[in-house]
Amino acid sequence: MNHNTPIAIIGGGPAGALAGAVMSAGGKQVLLFDEKLAWEKPCGGGVTFKALQQFPFLSDVGCKSNAVSSCELISPAGQRVHFSLQHPVAIFSRLELNGLLLERARSAGVSVHHERVTRIEGTPGAWRLVTPQSEYTSSYLILAAGARDPFRAKFLPPFAPADLMMAVGYYIPGHSSRMQVQFLKEASGYIWVFPRPDHVSAGIAAKMGELSSQQLRHILDDWLQETGFSLDGARFYAHILPALGTASMNTLRASGDGWSAIGDSAGLVDPITGEGLYYALRSAELCANALLAGDPAQYQAGLEEEILPELRLAARVSHRFYHGRIFGESVSELMIKLTAQSQSFRELMSDLFAGTQGYQDLKARLYRILPAVMGEGLAGALRRPWSTEGLTTHRSAD
Repeated sequence: MNHNTPIAIIGGGPAGALAGAVMSAGGKQVLLFDEKLAWEKPCGGGVTFKALQQFPFLSDVGCKSNAVSSCELISPAGQRVHFSLQHPVAIFSRLELNGLLLERARSAGVSVHHERVTRIEGTPGAWRLVTPQSEYTSSYLILAAGARDPFRAKFLPPFAPADLMMAVGYYIPGHSSRMQVQFLKEASGYIWVFPRPDHVSAGIAAKMGELSSQQLRHILDDWLQETGFSLDGARFYAHILPALGTASMNTLRASGDGWSAIGDSAGLVDPITGEGLYYALRSAELCANALLAGDPAQYQAGLEEEILPELRLAARVSHRFYHGRIFGESVSELMIKLTAQSQSFRELMSDLFAGTQGYQDLKARLYRILPAVMGEGLAGALRRPWSTEGLTTHRSAD
C-alpha cells in the first residue's frame, strides 16, 4: 500500500463514514465518494444496545433517535406477546444517522465527495477512480456501497438470488411507542413496525424468490390496514439486502490485494433477522484499524474471530428457524408461546434484541434455563383456570 496516496472509500453510509473517520483520525488521507450522501435508506433503523456500547457516541445524540423499550411479537397464526426490553433499542431515521456519521467523518478530516464513481482502473496500490467530475488516484479501495455496490463484481462473486432478501415498506407519518414484529406464514421473513423519532418505518422482508415484491406489498398493505395504520401521506420504498446462505457465508472473504469490503457490500448481515447496522459499523472499525496498523490482512482475521462465526451459525439455522417444527409447532409459534409464559424466556428474548445474546452460546443458555421455563409455563397453565389471566394469555406479565 502506497502511503503517499489516499485511501478511497466508495459509499458514504454508516460503514463507509465510520471507516473514514477512524482512519482520518489516525493520520490517513481518506477520500469518500457517494452520489447520495445522507439519505433515508429503506430499513428499520434499529441500533442495538450492543452497538451503543461499542460506539458510545451514538448515545450522545439521543435526540436524533427514539429509544423503544416496548416490543410485540406476532406469530404466523396470530398469537401475540408484548414484553418490555431491558435495554431499549435506539431507532434512528437513516437520514439522521447517515448525516451524523458523515459529519463525524468530515470533522475528522475525510475529504467527502458528492460524486458517483463510474469506473475503477489501475492495479492494487495504484487505483484510478473516475467520476463525471474528475479523476482520482488511491492506494487502497474500500467498498461500502451496499448490496447493490456496482464495483463488487470486480472483486467478489456476485450475490446469488438465494443470498438476498427483498424488502418493501413505507415511511408512515405519525408516532408509536411500540416495536412490532409479525412472522410470515408464506416465507422466510417478517413484517416490522419501527417507531422512528418523527415517523414510523413499516416494512416486510423475505428471502428473494419466495414471494415477489408485489406479493410482499399486498401482504404488508393488508396487515397495516388490519392493524389500524393509515397510509395517507406515506412514502413507499423497496430495497435489497444480503442474507447469505451457508455456502456463501462459509467462503466469504472480505478483502484482497489492495481492497476490502465492509458492511452490506461484504454481505455482513444477519441471515435470520436482516440486522446489519452493528456489523456495518464493527466491520468498518476492524478494517480501519487493520489499515492503520499497516496490515490489511488483520481485517479478514478480525472477521474470522469476531463476526463470521456468528453469521455462519445464523446462516446454518435460518431455514430451520423459519420453517422448522418442534413438538409439532413451528419454531416461531413456540418461541412466542414461551415468551408469553416464562419470565426467564422473556429475559432471553430481551437479550437477543439487545444484541448481548449471541447465537453461539444460545443453545447452552436454553438448556440452562429450560427447567425454569418449564416450571413457569406449568405454573401459568395451572393458574389460568382460577384467574382472569386466562383471558389475556397472549400478554406477558411485564
